[in-house]
Amino acid sequence: MRQPAAVAGSILRDVLGEAARGGIFTGQTRPWQATDSGLTGGQVGARPETGHSVPSGPVPGGPGRGGRALGGGALPHAAAAPHGPQHETAGDQLVSGLRTLVAGARRLANRHLPGGNPVDDFGFDPEFNARVLLPIARFFYRSWFQVQIRGLENVPANGPALVVANHSGTLPMDAVMLQAGLHDEHPARRNLRLLGADLLYEIPLLATMARRGGAARASPANADALLRSGQLVGVFPEGFKGIGKPFAERYHLQRFGRGGFAAAAIRAHVPIVPCAIVGAEEIYPMLGNAKPIADLLRLPYFPITPTFPWLGLIGTVPLPSRWIIEFCPPVPANGYQPGAEADPAVVADLSGRVRGTIQRKLDDLLDERGPAFG
Repeated sequence: MRQPAAVAGSILRDVLGEAARGGIFTGQTRPWQATDSGLTGGQVGARPETGHSVPSGPVPGGPGRGGRALGGGALPHAAAAPHGPQHETAGDQLVSGLRTLVAGARRLANRHLPGGNPVDDFGFDPEFNARVLLPIARFFYRSWFQVQIRGLENVPANGPALVVANHSGTLPMDAVMLQAGLHDEHPARRNLRLLGADLLYEIPLLATMARRGGAARASPANADALLRSGQLVGVFPEGFKGIGKPFAERYHLQRFGRGGFAAAAIRAHVPIVPCAIVGAEEIYPMLGNAKPIADLLRLPYFPITPTFPWLGLIGTVPLPSRWIIEFCPPVPANGYQPGAEADPAVVADLSGRVRGTIQRKLDDLLDERGPAFG
């Protein structure tokens, strides 16, 4: 396979070149300004037309580079010489996937963000999710990480349930892979409605994409509403303590907050499905936290990894670790007395049992997987 840095450089040149040509960050996208922090969107326009191909243009790379259309030919540096490396096929597959990634980003900006017509109060647009977000996630799921997913029989085919998973990896790639796996591999092709941190909804473009992809701001009221409507809801109780922990603490679960997910499950009388995710810890090994920079940017942490910030944007390309996602047998939450969700002892007991199940499964999967790479 080609060197990761060369591949990453090609795709980043494409993305930045497209931005410079006005294909991504022109007026076709929403302005970077404050947006309504509520989850129920206001009036929206008509649903964008679908089924039309996106015109292909020259491969971005700056004036004078001339080149081929995104729909055909190779990205810069992608073509191998006649007597190139023996693993040319794997490299070609990677470049093809990255080309799809750029094409998906173009569709996202040029066709979907300006309009759209959400199908529920939280802004979820299944068509947008299936046509734009999932194809991008699918590249990482199938080709980059080659995720193995197990225990799908433990996830209900219909009706409400609460998927509770460990959180790691510096950036929330684990959430994206969890959504992709349930949509593509569960027999019922279920959409996972993730509950996200407030920070996500303070970034306008990401907030729009998250809502269109089915996410909602994490709160008891939103969890209750989604579960009452029969949705499969996903939550990461560790929050930033999990995703931003040092690499030295990998696969050691952090505190599960105050057990809000357990209280939500008890209120709604829905099962909790513990989920263990192995592989995310290694994609951006967090060696340190530049706290002064994090404070300046008002972020919970600013990661220092083996590749970031030393390699610039190339350092944001995740390392291709080996992933396993496994769903454990459901933990029932329908046998409690009325008002039990307000009893701290009851909530702590249920939360602790779920946490223990996930930690034991993580330990087992780590032993089974072995090295993270190779």
